Amino acid sequence: MNKVYPSAAAALEGVVRDGQLIAVGGFGLCGIPEALIDALRDSGVKDLTVISNNAGVDGFGLGKLLETRQIKKMISSYVGENKEFERQYLAGELEIEFTPQGTLAEKLRAAGAGIPAFFTKTGVGTMVAEGKEHREFNGETYILEHALFPEVALIKADVADLAGNLRFRLTARNFNPAVAMAGKICIAEVERIVPTGAIDPDDVHLPGIYVHRIVHNPTPEKRIERRTTRERKV
Repeated sequence: MNKVYPSAAAALEGVVRDGQLIAVGGFGLCGIPEALIDALRDSGVKDLTVISNNAGVDGFGLGKLLETRQIKKMISSYVGENKEFERQYLAGELEIEFTPQGTLAEKLRAAGAGIPAFFTKTGVGTMVAEGKEHREFNGETYILEHALFPEVALIKADVADLAGNLRFRLTARNFNPAVAMAGKICIAEVERIVPTGAIDPDDVHLPGIYVHRIVHNPTPEKRIERRTTRERKV
């Protein structure tokens, strides 16, 4: 089966629609599927609930979908770099479900493993725990968290073979494997495509069974979220 599509727009065709729960890989601007996000914006779908560690920055990444008002709710861990996100939230125009970062990762990992819910101590005694089931194990209080099962997963990898086996590059791996495994349909944006079998089995970070469609983007922008430098003493 050919998993490679000629463009990001073609890969999204027949998959995305209004009102979906969509998960997007990346951490900050590291490892985000830039071309797929642009294509999602251009598709015009709206009323999306988006799972992502954060929401990009103003004018880039998921920030583009916030500007076009295609996102109605974000399920995120950190959103401090996006002024439009802040404005919409404070104005009551955007719903937010803040989730501790480790819990967010586990919600996705659990979904990929077929686990519908799990108990965690993270958030006990805080606003995170409000309205959730509490249970005691070995003298400690835990809260029940439900896994996240997105209809569509958009991820970024460094290399794919034609069977969809993926290899990520360094920290750009971040949330991407968990997002891919959780999604019912996974679309991967990659910088290189190689023949099936060209990736050593020990170097496969995500088996192709989780990847349904592939988009080749050899020249992503890879914008830096915040550049901080200092003078080097000679």
